Amino acid sequence: MLDLATLAVAESAPIHLKGPDGAYLYSEGKPVRIHLSSPGSAAFAEVEDRQTARAVKLMQDNDGKVAVASKEQRDADAAADLAALTVDIENFKYGPAEGKIGKELFRAIYADKKLGFITAQVTKALRDWGNFTLPSTEG
Repeated sequence: MLDLATLAVAESAPIHLKGPDGAYLYSEGKPVRIHLSSPGSAAFAEVEDRQTARAVKLMQDNDGKVAVASKEQRDADAAADLAALTVDIENFKYGPAEGKIGKELFRAIYADKKLGFITAQVTKALRDWGNFTLPSTEG
């Protein structure tokens, strides 16, 4: 009988990045990757809570009417959310953010419109639970 617990996803997983041309990226023969918190993680739940709180606040600030934040605010929020879900980066650096580390570095990467292809990949990867499956222990 199937034990559903065996289908639980990992807390995080690496995502192999592709360049704007769709080819996988490598640096010195090693994959260029971003490690992301999974949709089943506490970090993901925290980001969802913040997104809900932002939507409610925006509606409250608009006398209960549905409102949309400015493009600049939406982009900044998206970069912050993705940074909060990024655990680590592997085999690459980001020159314009030299000296920055952790979430500050990750936010700078996601905020760079010319690197939008990375933001799009990460956003898509986060929606696919299959990216976070644990390796099978069956042999």
